[in-house]
Amino acid sequence: MSEIPSDLRFSESHEWVSQEEDGLVKIGISDHAQAQLGDLVFIELPEEGATFSQGDACAVVESVKAASDVYCPVSGEIVAINELLADSPEIVNNDPYNDGWLFSVRLDDADELEELMDADAYKDHIED
Repeated sequence: MSEIPSDLRFSESHEWVSQEEDGLVKIGISDHAQAQLGDLVFIELPEEGATFSQGDACAVVESVKAASDVYCPVSGEIVAINELLADSPEIVNNDPYNDGWLFSVRLDDADELEELMDADAYKDHIED
């Protein structure tokens, strides 16, 4: 069974959201998602300063199996990207919830966090 931290929120498309300081959130892909993809070989991250609406495709993760879009689970502006992933995309496979974060967003609407699943709901979602 995939690890599912209880303090995160999750989208149906397997992105996680961690509430940080000052209205910022960190976003990555779940342990379940990285396991389904297999060994990641390349990650295309959004540019800092870019803005996305909830549900927009904003990044791409490529594995030995496939390339998959990453969707922005909340609306806002990209304020930071995880630059370590450019040379070491496998960090996402090894530590998807900590060092494997993809980007940070300044939220446009904090209420969107309530639309995301909690850990229990996400567990049910991936078991279906």
